[in-house]
Order: sequence, then C-alpha cells, then structure tokens
Amino acid sequence: MARTLLKIHRYFRRKPVRFFSFIILYLTAGSLVFLHSGFSSDSTTSGSVSGRDPVISEGGAGGASPTSNGLGIIGRVFKETRRAPRRFGPPWMKENGVQEAPEWAGRGDHATKGSWNHGAKGRTTKEMDDGRAKYIGCYVDDTQKRALRGVSFFDYKKMTVFRCQDNCAERGYLYAGLEFGSECYCGHKIQASNVSESDCNMGCKGEKTNICGGPNRLSIYRLELSQESARRYGSAIFKGCFKRPDNVTLALPVSAVIQNMSVDKCVDMCTEKEFSLAALAGEKCHCGFPTPLFTLHEHEDEELCVHRCAGEDFDSCGNNDFFVVYQTQVQDNRCMDRRFLPTRSKHQVALASFPGAGNTWARHLIELATGYYTGSYYFDGSLYNKGFKGERDHWRSGRTISIKTHESGKKEIEAFDASILMIRNPYKALMAEFNRKYGGHIGFASQAHWRGKEWPEFVRNYAPWWASHTLDWLKYGKKVHVVHFEDLKRELFSHLKRMVLFLGLEVFEERLLCVEGQKDGNFKRSGLRKLEYDPYTPEMRANIDGLIKTVDTALTKRNLSGVPDEYRPR
Repeated sequence: MARTLLKIHRYFRRKPVRFFSFIILYLTAGSLVFLHSGFSSDSTTSGSVSGRDPVISEGGAGGASPTSNGLGIIGRVFKETRRAPRRFGPPWMKENGVQEAPEWAGRGDHATKGSWNHGAKGRTTKEMDDGRAKYIGCYVDDTQKRALRGVSFFDYKKMTVFRCQDNCAERGYLYAGLEFGSECYCGHKIQASNVSESDCNMGCKGEKTNICGGPNRLSIYRLELSQESARRYGSAIFKGCFKRPDNVTLALPVSAVIQNMSVDKCVDMCTEKEFSLAALAGEKCHCGFPTPLFTLHEHEDEELCVHRCAGEDFDSCGNNDFFVVYQTQVQDNRCMDRRFLPTRSKHQVALASFPGAGNTWARHLIELATGYYTGSYYFDGSLYNKGFKGERDHWRSGRTISIKTHESGKKEIEAFDASILMIRNPYKALMAEFNRKYGGHIGFASQAHWRGKEWPEFVRNYAPWWASHTLDWLKYGKKVHVVHFEDLKRELFSHLKRMVLFLGLEVFEERLLCVEGQKDGNFKRSGLRKLEYDPYTPEMRANIDGLIKTVDTALTKRNLSGVPDEYRPR
C-alpha cells in the first residue's frame, strides 16, 4: 500500500503531468455541476405534462423508459444552455407590482388599449376613430366577388386587427377588412353592402378580445394615415379625377373604346402598351405619360368623375369631360438615367440635414431630376448597393452634383461653397433616425428598443443636435437654400424645381413630372406607425418644443419662412 502511495506521489511531482491532471479534475467537476443544474431544473417541472421535453417522444402508455428519461434530461440541459436569458423589461413597465408581458412574447397587439381596440366586443360605432384607423362596420364578402379587391393574406394563428391594418396601409390601401378571424383583405373601395354588427362575431386568432369579422363577413376599417400614401386598385395606383386635356390626342397618344369598360381592362391595356398612365373616360380608355399637357397637378372633385363602369357595379370610369386616372406598373424611364458629372466641379454643394430628416430621399429625387449622381461625406455600402453609385467616391472628387452630410461643425460647414439644408419636424426626424439606427434605412426599431433605456437616452442626446445642426448651418454656411421636408412632400414639383435651379442646372419639366411618379423609390418607411403609443414624455415634449421655437426664430431673423405649422406644439 505504501509503495502504491509513493508511486502516486512521484507521479504528481512531475510538473506537466500534475498540470494536465488538475485540468481534467477541473473539467470533471464542472461537468458534474452542469448536470446537477439539469436535474434540478427537471425536478421543478416533474409532475407537469407541459414540463416534458417536447423533442423526446413518450415511451408508452405507462410513461417513458429510464433510458428515454435520461436522454430527456440531458437534452433539456443542453437546450437550456442555448436559450437566451428571460427578459422582463424595465421597471417602469410594472404597474401595481404586476409585471407586464415581455415584448418578445408577442407583437404587442395584445397590449393595445383605449379606442385603438376598435374590434373589441361590445363596441359602438361612435368610438371607432382614434386618428389612425376608423371602424366602418360589418360587410358582406362574396368569395366570387370580393368586397375589398386589393391584396390579401391569411394567418390562422396570429392574425390581429393592427397587423391587418398595418399591412394594408403599407401598400397604400384606404381600407382593411378582417374575415373569419384569420383573413385580411385590402382595397381602395368597399364594393358590398353593410350588414348587422352581430354578423361579425369571430375573435381574431392572435387576439381573442378583438373581432375579426365572421363567415363571409368583413370587419372593415378606413386607414386615415394611408391618405399620405397612394390609393390602389390591385397593382394600379389611383391618381385622381382630372379635367380632359385640351389636346387629348397629343397628351394621351393611345386610346381605344372598350366594351363593358372596367378599371382592370383599361389598366391592362395601357400596361400592355407600356404606358404609365391609364385614363378612363366613359367607354374610352386613354394611355400616356405625364407631360406639360397633362401634368396631373390640378385635381378635380371626384364627384365630377362619377360615372359607373359598364363592366363593374361599384367603380367609376369617368366621362367625356373628366377622366379617372390610374398609374400602372410600367416604369417611366424618362428620368431613370444617371451618370457622373462630365467634368469635375470645384464647386462643392452640401446636401445637409440632421439624421432622419429625409436626406436619402432627397438624394433620390435630385438624382432623378438632374440625371447626376449625388455623393456622400461618408460611405454606406447598403446605399451603394441600392444604386447610389456616388457613395463610393471621395466627397471632394467633383464628380457628383451634391454631397450628403450630417456634420455641423464650423470647419466642416465652411468646406462647402453652398448647401441645401433639409429640415424636418424633430418629432418625426428623431423617430426616423431611431428606426434607422436600430432597423436600417427602411426598417423599424423593435418594441424592446422603444420601451428600453435606448429611446430616452437617444432623445436626450439627439434633440439638442437637431436644433444646433440647423443653427450652425445658418450661421457658418456660405450660401444656404432651406428646404422643409414637409413642404417638399406636399409640393414636390415646385420645391424640387427650385433645388435643381439652386444646383445651377437647367430644369426639364418632363423629367420632373417623371420624378413625381417615382418619388418614393425604395427608401420610404410606409404604412401605419409601428408604435401603438406616444413615445414622447411630457418632459421630452417641453424640451423639443423649446428647440422648435429657437429654430423658428433663427429662420425668421434671416428673412426665411419659419417652421411649418405641423412642427408647432398642439
């Protein structure tokens, strides 16, 4: 026995052997602790059917065999190590000591409160409007002739009112309808009759407290915010009612009389002939492009275009004096060509803005309107891949028509010879930049980011920058042309025309008309706002409102128009 102990003692006196032996003992001990945690976890769920590992099948009517139980435990141990730690959210989400469900547990539709729950049982039509969507009523839906004839989608497990509204608004439709608890239909017009509210009696699959229509019955909402987007008819975009142009043949060069006229037939004909406009005039269909002869700038009252289509029960096909106009899916190529400047310019023009103020969108418009690439003070590979080829050039290359920048220091501003200064409502700009930071150029930040510490910190740091950015450019900029994002969106043609002139280029009206038809590009966040609550606290609003007044005063002192009315506190 003594000899054996002596041999062991000599064995461990050797340094390399001793080192590796200790490592093996350490790993063995760790493995035992690891397995023990698995057994402990299993003991807390034993006796509960839901506690069994769903991956391991039962071993028979009498329960699993010892072997399968062992595999289940080991499988559960490894499964637990891969699972992310449970998040309960910040303390301010608790109310009366009760923790709200964590954001990752659902999309957030279940937490909807107040009048936004238009589909709630026991609702009345008087409480259906909260400024974003208005409940219209319960309507008949025929599988052969749908009440809403736009896009549709189904989700037999997670359909919610908000999800349906959001998807329809994202595609520019005026109406969203839910049917059979799990089906969503979109459309620009309701083409069916109203029925009793009791017919819409099925709860949504994703939120049982809300109503999502019934069998062949639609719960329909009007999407108020989608008025900013385009109204659609299938794949065509409704442009409005317009007076007959003076020279129809010249303005709309292709036309034909169509028997049993319908919107579909006219749009299909113009699409086939590769025109971007389809104009319905009673039984006649005209095709063409926007031109100075037919600009689509002077809208008429839609009542003047009311004339039932021969092949449709609900759609209007216009008349001989007033045309109903749709934009087809044909791309207007008159403004799509872009290139670098033929000769390098030493005159550097900045396209300056606070982040989130529409700089990327403005670049898209400028490139289409001028035919020249814009550059950037930075390099964004994702924008380069989307077609902004000037993104890769050094900002001093002289090959681009203007340079994107968010800088606001004196030295950086004075490096430019002139600048177009984009300003946007700070409430919208801050949210847009927060979405970009956490969701990309056209994505959205998650609810966890909005409700976490990121949003308050972001507002605290970025809101003062919104004001100082504008004030610095007004102070140090050599030649500044101010453009308000909201004005550009409202009257794109006139404001874009002034921007082109400021850049020292000739204005081609047909090119600008082409831009109007492709103004959104692939750089716009569409649809309803993704939040179901106001992220700004009273303290945030008081601070931002003060900053708005400061910027407004600075603009008026330079004899410039102050901030648009929508910036001001309401």
